[in-house]
Amino acid sequence: MTNGRSPRRLVAEGVGTGLLLAAVVGSGIMAERLAGGNAAVALLANTLATAGALVALILAFGPVSGAHLNPAVTVAFAWRGALPWRAVPGYLAAQLAGAVPGVWLAHAMFDLPVVQASARVRTGFGQWAGEFTATFALLSVVWSCVRHHPHAAPYAVASVIAGAYWFTSSTSFANPAVTAARALSDTFAGIRPADAPAFIAAQALGAAAATALSAWFAAADRPARTRSPSTYSLA
Repeated sequence: MTNGRSPRRLVAEGVGTGLLLAAVVGSGIMAERLAGGNAAVALLANTLATAGALVALILAFGPVSGAHLNPAVTVAFAWRGALPWRAVPGYLAAQLAGAVPGVWLAHAMFDLPVVQASARVRTGFGQWAGEFTATFALLSVVWSCVRHHPHAAPYAVASVIAGAYWFTSSTSFANPAVTAARALSDTFAGIRPADAPAFIAAQALGAAAATALSAWFAAADRPARTRSPSTYSLA
C-alpha cells in the first residue's frame, strides 16, 4: 500500500486537476468565441480539447499520484482497498485546491473577471440522470482498465468522457471537484452554484453503482488484484 499523503502525490493531484480545469473552461471560452453562435461546433471543440488534455495529464501525472484528478475516483479506490482511507482527505483537498485556481487561470488567460459565479442553469431529472450515467460509465471504464487494460487507461478514460459530452444531457461533468469549480465560471462550461449539489449527488450514486458492479464482476475470478494508484493512471 502506497503512502497517499506524500507531498509529491498531493502536488501532482492539485496541479493536474488545475490544468484539467484550465483546459475545460479555457477551451469552452475559446470555442464559444470562435463558433459564431453554433453551439454544436463549440461543444465539439470543447470536447476535443478536454479529451486531448485529459490523455496528456494522465500520462504526465499518473506515475506520481495515479492522476485521479477526481474525488469520485479517489473515494472509489479507497472503497476497493487500492488507496488508504487516511490518504483520501489529502487527495480531495488537493483536487479542489487545484480546481479553483485552474478556473481562475482560464479566466485570466481570456481577460475575464477572475472571480465570478455561473448563471448557467443545469437542473432537472434529465440532467441528473445524465450525470449518473456519465459517472457510472467513467468508473466502469476505470475498473475494467484496472483489471484488464492498465496501459490503455489514459485513452479509455478520455474516450468515455469525450463520448459522454455528447450522449448525456448534462455534457458529462462526472467529477465533483470539476463541478464545484465550474460553478465559479460564468462561461460556456459553467454551472449555477445552486445546481452543483444535485450534480455531485448524482455523480456519487453513479460512482458507487459502477464500483459495486465491478466488485461483483471481480468476485467471479478471485483473488483479483487491484493495482496501486502509483502504477495505474486515472482521471
